Amino acid sequence: MTPHQVQSLFIGLAAILVLSRVLGAAARRLGQPPVVGEILAGILVGPSLFGGAVAEFLFPTDIRPLLAALANLGLVLFMFVIGYELDLALMRGKEKVAASVSLCSVLLPFSLGVLLALHLSSSHHTGNRTGFVLFLGAAMSVTAFPVLARILADSGLARTRIGGIALASAAFDDIVAWSLLAVVVTVSGGGGQWAMLLAPVYLAVMLFAVKPGLRWLFDERRGSGRITADRLIVVLGGLMLSCWATEWLGVHFVFGAFLFGVVMPRSTSELVRIQVVDRFEHLSRLLLLPAFFVVAGLKVDLSRTGLKGLGELGLILLVAISGKFIGAFVGARANGVPALQSGVLATLMNTRGLTEIVILTIGLQLGVLDAGLYALMVVMALVTTAMAGPLLHLLERRAGGSEAIGDYAEAVPDSEVNKQRPVASADRPAG
Repeated sequence: MTPHQVQSLFIGLAAILVLSRVLGAAARRLGQPPVVGEILAGILVGPSLFGGAVAEFLFPTDIRPLLAALANLGLVLFMFVIGYELDLALMRGKEKVAASVSLCSVLLPFSLGVLLALHLSSSHHTGNRTGFVLFLGAAMSVTAFPVLARILADSGLARTRIGGIALASAAFDDIVAWSLLAVVVTVSGGGGQWAMLLAPVYLAVMLFAVKPGLRWLFDERRGSGRITADRLIVVLGGLMLSCWATEWLGVHFVFGAFLFGVVMPRSTSELVRIQVVDRFEHLSRLLLLPAFFVVAGLKVDLSRTGLKGLGELGLILLVAISGKFIGAFVGARANGVPALQSGVLATLMNTRGLTEIVILTIGLQLGVLDAGLYALMVVMALVTTAMAGPLLHLLERRAGGSEAIGDYAEAVPDSEVNKQRPVASADRPAG
């Protein structure tokens, strides 16, 4: 690196710290998850304003690969925590309702997304048309588990039955959405014949070798229940190797990070789990994830969005919002959930947050999305995340207060709340 590059990198990193903190705090003061402010920060420093002059001054082209490397590391840690927080025990006692809400809130937006993709494919360069159609369907089906958990905690719904159903539905939703995306990556050329042959071997190693090894490593009988530097290094090293394996297979490194989080032991003490998550979050939330938002925002150019683009954005928002809302609402009502609580569930399942940005970034890297459509989809992620809070307040007012929502939502016992741990999420830096 030249001295000029070093200087530019430090200026850029300082700008990322300030922008993410200021806009994240502003979003919080407006009753929004901080992730909304951080996504907006990434868009504002991109080429959408002043012809990209701000982006060129703060983030010259020659330092952007370095920022991208930091962003990828932040993405790895984020996906690891997402996998670690994906606790299937959340579904205990709620399997039927959660599965119904989740499947309906995936199938309907997926189907509508496929139809929208068929309409948009003629006017956008999408490379693999089949991959594009499947990708847009998967992108419309996403619910951001971490943002949803934070909204539940902030709104006081985390200790209610409806909050438990929402978390369980989102957990199931994550499994389905990431499975769909893995198929899309393979269809789009991300993987090949060797990947199809060796992927089961990788999964077997993770489930039957890595998972028992991690359980042994964190056995409470072998330690004081506190995470040590040696244990943390083993986790970090294993995480990096898992990311390398999936990238080598031609899938994507985010799947390696996610699966490594999934196989982390959950039978250990809650103290160990909190320590691992907190250390990884502290490593990423202040700088690495904000760097990801900036790198993502530098690819968003809304300055050339004309009437046609606005029309496409309207269609994207219509499909994204109505598909999720109607699907979740119908799934809840089919299981006897009252209309008010079904509306709350449908509103919560519409949050997309950072998870959607991650998926869109993968689509852009694969060449499935072009730059114009990527920008419109990022706006959709921002809008659907920002609208959740106001809609919840509107439902409360129409019902005569939050107590009306609590009529159906019986309080969850404290032991169950501790198991759910909705507050510890990787979107905490960003939401």
